[in-house]
Amino acid sequence: MGRSREPVDSGESADIGQVVMNTTNEHTLKFFGEELQQLKAEVARMGGLVEAQVADCVRAVANRDVGIAQAVVERDQKLDQMQVEIERKAIRMIALRQPVAQDLRRTVAAMKLAWNLERTGDQAKSIAKRALVIAEAEPITPLTRSVERMGKLVIARLKEVLDAYTNLDVDQAMNVWRNDQEVDEHYNSLFRELLTYMMADPRMIGACAQLLFVAKNLERIGDHATNVAEMVYYEVTGEEIVGDRPRWTGSADGNLGGTLESLSE
Repeated sequence: MGRSREPVDSGESADIGQVVMNTTNEHTLKFFGEELQQLKAEVARMGGLVEAQVADCVRAVANRDVGIAQAVVERDQKLDQMQVEIERKAIRMIALRQPVAQDLRRTVAAMKLAWNLERTGDQAKSIAKRALVIAEAEPITPLTRSVERMGKLVIARLKEVLDAYTNLDVDQAMNVWRNDQEVDEHYNSLFRELLTYMMADPRMIGACAQLLFVAKNLERIGDHATNVAEMVYYEVTGEEIVGDRPRWTGSADGNLGGTLESLSE
């Protein structure tokens, strides 16, 4: 006769079930953590490409380099594809893993960051297109150098906030946020300078208008950098920044600024 099996104690059965459940949860959490790290790495790669795009479009304007400008325009499609892929992965992770607390904030932040980076890439492409027009006009060296200085400031802000995202550095993100008005000040100063040139010599209106659009694009890139800073703060702390963004209180562009806002869409 076969040997009869001893009945399994109900307490022992429950313990085994708990062990299996804990092991499954650990594997699920580990897998989600790996997915989250991969998502963050993809956002970081996209950020690096955007940094290069902004640096190159500014260089194209400063050096009247048609080749670099064309390359920026062509590379923009890659950014669009990366943004769509990051958004797709983030939505899938939320739907399947149902993250909560910081994990949810990190997933949503990656998706929002990708959107801001894609919009920054659009601004860089717009600058590159204007660089192609500027390259055909008579050079206005002093104004071009002013645009270049503003561009370098915006590039530095963008790099700083992307580093803050990579390192989850709230202090660094807040530094970008607090200095948002510095880009606005450069824009308004450049606006007055360009307006003076246009009033002094109507023949300069065409070239100056192109540079003015470039400056407006750079200002918007600065705004996107500040958006990222706010997202980093929320991702780490779970809270929104209290208070309004520091803003330049002058009024340099007036109605023309509103016109530029609509024309550069």
